[in-house]
Amino acid sequence: MEVLRYSAFTKEARGGNPAGVVLDARGLSSAHMAAIAKEVGYSETAFVLPAEGPELDVRYFSPAVEVPFCGHATIATAVAYAQLHGTGDLTLSTKAGIIGVRTQMDAAGWCAATLTSVPPRTAEVSDAQVEDLLAILGWDASELDPDLAPRAAYAGAWHVILAAATRSRLAHLDYDMPKLTRLMEQNGWVTVSLVWRESGTVFHARNPFPTGGVFEDPATGAAAAALGGYLRERRLIPLPAEVTVLQGHDMGRPSSITVTIPEEQGTGIGITGTAVPI
Repeated sequence: MEVLRYSAFTKEARGGNPAGVVLDARGLSSAHMAAIAKEVGYSETAFVLPAEGPELDVRYFSPAVEVPFCGHATIATAVAYAQLHGTGDLTLSTKAGIIGVRTQMDAAGWCAATLTSVPPRTAEVSDAQVEDLLAILGWDASELDPDLAPRAAYAGAWHVILAAATRSRLAHLDYDMPKLTRLMEQNGWVTVSLVWRESGTVFHARNPFPTGGVFEDPATGAAAAALGGYLRERRLIPLPAEVTVLQGHDMGRPSSITVTIPEEQGTGIGITGTAVPI
């Protein structure tokens, strides 16, 4: 067994979000996968179980829990697989559902991967949930963007979206990990997706991930896909659209995620990024 290490949504190993990748996890128990992910220490490690047919079974573990889907580890896995077997199409069977992935070389010679999420959806969050979240983050309701209402959004995992009115509000992140963990576990949120809208098609994001044992995720493909579904469902952007999510800059690990949003409601959201070995 070999644990590969890739950084996704970057062209520099010092940027992006690191992920562990095990391309052949046959024979590993869930407990063994969890132990490996904890030892690797990245926000997620992907474990691939090769199958007889065209699908690859993939499981994702953070240092603390198994998650149903992880975008950056999917991009890392697809690029690692392409570098061994060549570019092309893959079908990944995850606990969230079937994820299609295409890898290809871009014009500059980088290997890029595009995943298509499961159908996204959103759900209301109560005033009490928002108040609890703001209190833990140390934010005030007056600091929120009134045009981007708080909402829970799903594209393989649930993320609660909270939009700051200013870049300076987003730049400062300090919270109590145990308190936020309890609130997220109570509501089934995998990360908190904190965003600021720079323009109609450029967003900055930060993603606390205490439920996974990680203070902050530097690039979160699943949350970016959920954001794409949120923007489409709430009719907050002309469609079809391509949105750039910039993340990790406040952590010193700059990342860039391309989000492709089809016009038709209920269709999967495209997430594109490069990945490089560490």
